Amino acid sequence: MMAPTTDSAGNTEDAAAARASLETLRTEIAKAVVGQDPAVTGLVVALLCRGHVLLEGVPGVAKTLLVRALASALELDTKRVQFTPDLMPSDVTGSLVYDTRTAEFSFQPGPVFTNLLLADEINRTPPKTQSSLLEAMEERQVTVDGTPRPLPDPFLVAATQNPVEYEGTYPLPEAQLDRFLLKLTIPLPSREDEIDVLTRHASGFDPRDLHAAGVRPVAGPADLEAARAAVAETTVSAEITAYVVDICRATRQSPSLTLGVSPRGATALLAAARAWAWLTGRDYVTPDDVKALALPALRHRVQLRPEAEMEGVTADSVINSVLAQVPVPR
Repeated sequence: MMAPTTDSAGNTEDAAAARASLETLRTEIAKAVVGQDPAVTGLVVALLCRGHVLLEGVPGVAKTLLVRALASALELDTKRVQFTPDLMPSDVTGSLVYDTRTAEFSFQPGPVFTNLLLADEINRTPPKTQSSLLEAMEERQVTVDGTPRPLPDPFLVAATQNPVEYEGTYPLPEAQLDRFLLKLTIPLPSREDEIDVLTRHASGFDPRDLHAAGVRPVAGPADLEAARAAVAETTVSAEITAYVVDICRATRQSPSLTLGVSPRGATALLAAARAWAWLTGRDYVTPDDVKALALPALRHRVQLRPEAEMEGVTADSVINSVLAQVPVPR
């Protein structure tokens, strides 16, 4: 067997260092956020796949703090936009501003020009403003007055929505939901975790001061770039590809759904499983990787029939049923 070339050996070392750095993210973010390891992993997977994340949880479960802590630990720029009914598309993307000194229009970038954009309560703004993010999420650019302007890399939209309060909201259309790589549910903390949260606050923890909480940069854009290159080399067998396709096709035949998973959803599931396989230390994807990412990658891409919803059926239960029925490759 031939020895690796200097370049391939260097790439392997870079990938190993990147994985080690990303593994320490959980420990670093845990200094500010208690008990949200799955959400941290989901956000890292999205960054590796150049995808976006929809965070769903009741108010007060640290969705905003989670994104801010992730940005701090990765040394990335982050901005937050509070989506409201009167928010205009230009408030997100930016606009042309007339400069009286030069008698010319100049472009004033909006908050979307960042690495991690926190779109808070995205379902509280009308579809016109929601759609202003579509080009940014899909094309990674913003077009104003006919001129495309590229966004920074990495770029991730972490949008939040409240699952229990729907008065005055505008549900995201299927076309926009499909642009999110993952939908992560942020649960209420366990009793032990909630005690830990209160103990920290009683000891002087300030969620607005992450530096004082001890959150330090443990990785950066170079680590993400090396990690992405390694993920692209992760092997996907023909059996795994067929397994992903069979899962997605089975959702389209489910009697509980009016809308199954699209081919874009199948691509998203495969990409997420690939990133997860690499994060766990393997250079190949297994059926368990696909199962581990099936819920977050698919739950927002299906639409329940009204009668099934009235009977208590959920998107998660349908996907779990599909996973139980589709034959697993050996």
